[in-house]
Amino acid sequence: MSNTPPRAGKKPFKPFSRPGRPFKGRGGRVLREAAPDFETGTVLLYGWHTVSEALRNGKRRIRVLLATENGAKRLEEEGIAAEPTIVSVREIDRKLAATPDAVHQGLYAEADALDAPDVSEMPAEGVLLLLDQITDPHNVGAIVRSAAAFGVKAIVTTNRHSPEATGVLAKSASGGLEHVPFVMVQNLSRAMLELRERGFLLVGLDSEGDADLDQIKLREPVALVLGAEGKGLRQLTRDTCDVLARIDMPGVIKSLNVSNAAALSLYAVTTRLGLRS
Repeated sequence: MSNTPPRAGKKPFKPFSRPGRPFKGRGGRVLREAAPDFETGTVLLYGWHTVSEALRNGKRRIRVLLATENGAKRLEEEGIAAEPTIVSVREIDRKLAATPDAVHQGLYAEADALDAPDVSEMPAEGVLLLLDQITDPHNVGAIVRSAAAFGVKAIVTTNRHSPEATGVLAKSASGGLEHVPFVMVQNLSRAMLELRERGFLLVGLDSEGDADLDQIKLREPVALVLGAEGKGLRQLTRDTCDVLARIDMPGVIKSLNVSNAAALSLYAVTTRLGLRS
């Protein structure tokens, strides 16, 4: 890796690490599918909102921070304390070679994953989102972004059949991962039972639900459960919900993309519970 010389009169940026020195992730294994020199146990972040929000988050440990001159200048103009390694656009493109059409806006970071609470540790208040094997990282990222906008306390999803909170998901979340805990569980229905014991109302969103979401009786705390597009909620997940609700719409098309359904349901629920005032 070669650094672009700093402009005359400017204090050179100090790198977080020596260029070319790989970081060891958990177990020291290389995450081959992400990039040639990107290692496992590390979260990949790129793009302005994603990286800048991570830099503002005091709980996020940044291991590597690369920026083009324009990216570094924007960080400075926004008052974000950072000392990136200045590189060319091509160098960041190379880092993201395994992520087609990645729009990095001159910023790239490798960071530790954020600590997430256990289901049993989450406060019994507000709104949670539970994702039942939603696998598309773009959809999950968009859901995280909406969750941050509506003050969701946490997102709960499964260890298997779910994307990791890195790369495309993080970019789609547009910084939302820094504000909403992303909790992974082994068994979603078991986590739902635990949440019920702690007072949560479990509302499954289903196109064939018994009642419109606007009509069901709501109370706080509530957990909204969303299923994958096409498959919807799995049978055991459906059976574990307290109520199945649908979103009635006046138009010809009656189904929504799961991320749009999440945003619409969050608007309806937070409005009815008075959580947006």
